[in-house]
Amino acid sequence: MRELDVISLKYELLKDQGVDSVLATVVHVEGSSYRKAGARMLIDEFGNITGAISGGCLEGDALRKALHALHQQKNKLVTYDTSDEDDAVIGAQLGCNGIIQVMFEPLDYKDELNPCELLKKLINQKNPLAIVVQFNLDKSKDQPGTKLVISENSEVIGSNPEREIFNHILEQARLTLKNNKSHFAEYLIGEERQHIFIQNYQPPVKLILVGAGNDAQILAQQADVLGWDVVVTDGRPTHANKERFTSSCQIIVSKPEQTLENIEIDHRSCFVLMSHNYNYDMAVLKLLLAEKTIPYIGILGPLKKYQRMLNDLEVEGFDLTTEELKKIYAPVGLEIGAETPAEIGLSILAEIQSVLMGKTARSLKEKTTPIHEKKENQFKQVHI
Repeated sequence: MRELDVISLKYELLKDQGVDSVLATVVHVEGSSYRKAGARMLIDEFGNITGAISGGCLEGDALRKALHALHQQKNKLVTYDTSDEDDAVIGAQLGCNGIIQVMFEPLDYKDELNPCELLKKLINQKNPLAIVVQFNLDKSKDQPGTKLVISENSEVIGSNPEREIFNHILEQARLTLKNNKSHFAEYLIGEERQHIFIQNYQPPVKLILVGAGNDAQILAQQADVLGWDVVVTDGRPTHANKERFTSSCQIIVSKPEQTLENIEIDHRSCFVLMSHNYNYDMAVLKLLLAEKTIPYIGILGPLKKYQRMLNDLEVEGFDLTTEELKKIYAPVGLEIGAETPAEIGLSILAEIQSVLMGKTARSLKEKTTPIHEKKENQFKQVHI
């Protein structure tokens, strides 16, 4: 289950119990940090925490700041400088060397547009959305907080900000979704400044496992831990059933030619053909080649199996394009020396993650630049 889902479930429980709570959101990072902007956690009045905004180094002080904001019933922006080795609050051995801005928002359960109510609207969405958080680095100013959710069609849910910047926010939200990157802006309205964090929210990865063998059971469990939506399809009801897979999995029993009839495909739908039946995998592969939006098709088995598939496709008149060949990963997975089903599952999930994020899957020690691009965190100045 994804962190946002867990936070929303906890929020509903606290709301039902009448326990006050605060949402903490990382709204900007300068330099290095364990979590990027968009990381969130929910803190209740008794000090219980759901989610995380760091690797554990900020949570203790963040709890105190959250309770302070709750007592004042006012949004607060707090700056953590992990590059300051003399900072006694967060410790001297963090080594992150980053400046982290965290927004604390007390939640009004009577407000149908409070931050967690807005985030709840994202959970079942199948399309990307832009989450807009307004703040001000001048802490003497008001901190509006999480205000809007904007769709690709510019549909808006939430409270519109000042008219002067609303159209600019809509424009930047569209660019955020188009470029698949979060956005930061500093708006100058006369002598007044306003800062905006527009988070690019992507729906969960949908992993479709074609084949319900024992190895698929483990892979489904691993993907579930990542918060991915898992679909398992097989022609054998003895294998594809709820008793063998986690409750969150969608189970489909069908002939290979009918595999896609009950699956909604989008740009984050990734398939792994692992039925251990050549003809079954082949029949499904033919269906997938007609679906242009699929970013990843993995095929379990040796290289000889894939070469046989290509030969058979050619005989049947399939003329695969370069783009179609690029999205087929066979043999499936990264080369990490995997032997056991769990290790093979790890190599497959890591490969899918790298493909979706456009990364090379090389060791970070080989990277000579920062792990995260600093340019993406810079404020774009807009004069109004």
